[in-house]
Amino acid sequence: MGSVLITGANRGIGYEFARSFADDGWHVHACCRNPDRAGALKEMMEGTVGAVTSHKLDVTNGLRVASLARALADEPIDILINNAGVYGPRTGFGETDYDEWLPVFSANVLAPMRMAERFVTHLEAGKRKLIVNISSRMGSMGENDGGGAYIYRSSKAALNAVVKSLSIDLAPRGIAAIAFHPGWVQTDMGGENAAIAPVESVKGMRAVIDGVSIADSGKFFNYDGAIVPW
Repeated sequence: MGSVLITGANRGIGYEFARSFADDGWHVHACCRNPDRAGALKEMMEGTVGAVTSHKLDVTNGLRVASLARALADEPIDILINNAGVYGPRTGFGETDYDEWLPVFSANVLAPMRMAERFVTHLEAGKRKLIVNISSRMGSMGENDGGGAYIYRSSKAALNAVVKSLSIDLAPRGIAAIAFHPGWVQTDMGGENAAIAPVESVKGMRAVIDGVSIADSGKFFNYDGAIVPW
């Protein structure tokens, strides 16, 4: 099987991606800020079919990302999954915490771009050559009928713009880039009242990923394969 690098792999959607790929025999590079404290990830590493390697990584730290890229310089990566992200303060109009806007952009926009730039040669050496970015329907301009969530919405809209440009700039290298709305998922961010469990979300996204080709680069998918409007 191939190899996949996943950010934010210690819980929620990222953990489920890691477990799913490992169960299918993939070599999983599971990245998170504190692997030593990721109990569920440790347990999963001991009981899966594929090889799982954990890496200490803060995606907002450029030096850490560059260091990991150098450490894996000889490792082809078939799929890069930019999953790590934050929601930020849940404030409405008139309550904006401007000091928190940049940290959210750093995690949700700059980090996926940094990962793409640092790992582009690894992806070129892989077979699948695919960058998967976990976005959100809340970043859709066409489907924003609720307002609010200015910081989170704008960060995901910016990520979508990054994905679209990556799909154009990396096409000559044969690398595809797509964005996903994973659904309203029962995670720390989505809450326990969310509509679907991580396993359902990832199962749907895995099915889409399995069928994606370079012709699909630049698309914004729902977890069930439907196209989400920009």
